[in-house]
Amino acid sequence: MKLFTEVSIDKLPVNISLEDKIVVLGSCFADEIGARMAAAGFDVCINPFGTLYNPVSIADAVSRLESGAPFTLSDCVEMGAGAGLFCSFHHHTSFARGSALDFTGNANARLTEACDFWRNSNKLIITLGTAFVWRHQPEDTVVANCLKRPGNEFTHNMLSIEETTAQLERVLSCGKEIIFTVSPIRHLGDGAHSNTLSKATLQLALASFDGRPGTAYFPAYEILNDELRDYRFHAEDLVHPSPAAISCIWEKFVEAAVPKDEHPKLAVNEKASRRLLHRNLH
Repeated sequence: MKLFTEVSIDKLPVNISLEDKIVVLGSCFADEIGARMAAAGFDVCINPFGTLYNPVSIADAVSRLESGAPFTLSDCVEMGAGAGLFCSFHHHTSFARGSALDFTGNANARLTEACDFWRNSNKLIITLGTAFVWRHQPEDTVVANCLKRPGNEFTHNMLSIEETTAQLERVLSCGKEIIFTVSPIRHLGDGAHSNTLSKATLQLALASFDGRPGTAYFPAYEILNDELRDYRFHAEDLVHPSPAAISCIWEKFVEAAVPKDEHPKLAVNEKASRRLLHRNLH
C-alpha cells in the first residue's frame, strides 16, 4: 500500500563537489541547506547580506557581489518601532547595529569577504521565497526588509511572471552554474491563496529556463508539500519544515547534486561536525 507520493528526482545537470566554491543566496531555507553543506565539508558562502526572499533583492545581491560597491552612510536607515538600530534596505535585520558607522563598518567588512569568495566561486545556489515585493516610497525601490518602518512608507505588490523572469536573467548574467529552488516555506501574511499564486509565479518563471545550459532546478518545494505533506514534518508554527524534513530534503539533494564517489566523504565530514558540537561533561 502506498501511503505517500514520492517525488522522484533525476541527477541534476549541475552538480556540486567538495572541490567547488559555492555561494548560497535566498530565503531562510537557503540558510538551512547552506548550514548542512558547511557541516558536510563544502566550501560555502551563505547569505552575506542576510536572508533574502524576493527575486529583485536576490538579483541586487548578485549585482553587488559583482561590483563590490561599498555601502555608505547614505544607505543607512534607522529602524522603526523604537529599535534604536541602523540597517539598510539591502540587508536582513541581523545586520543592524547601534550606529550608522557601526553598521557600515560591519556590512562592508562582510561585503569585502564575500566579494573575495565570489570572484573565486564557480557555483551558485538560489532559493526563492516569494514573488511579493515591498517598495519604499517615494523612490519606489524594492527592499529586502522593511526594517519595522511604518507601513505607510511602502507599497506592496506581486511581481508578474515576466518581471520575475527578468530578475532571474540578471542573476544568470553572472556566468556561474546555478541550482535554483523554491522555498517550501509558505508566506501566509497575505493569505493562503496569495501564497499559492506567488509560488506559482516563481515556478513558472523558473520553468522558462528548463534546459538552459548551466542551470538546474531542485524540487524542495514539491518534496515538502507532496511527499512530506503531513504536519508532523513541520515545526510548531506549521509553516517551517521540521529538522526531520530538512534532513529528508538534504538527503535527496545530495543524491541528485553530489557525485556518488563523494558521498562517503560527506558522511565522514558530517560526523566530525556533529562531534564538534558535542559538549563533554568533564
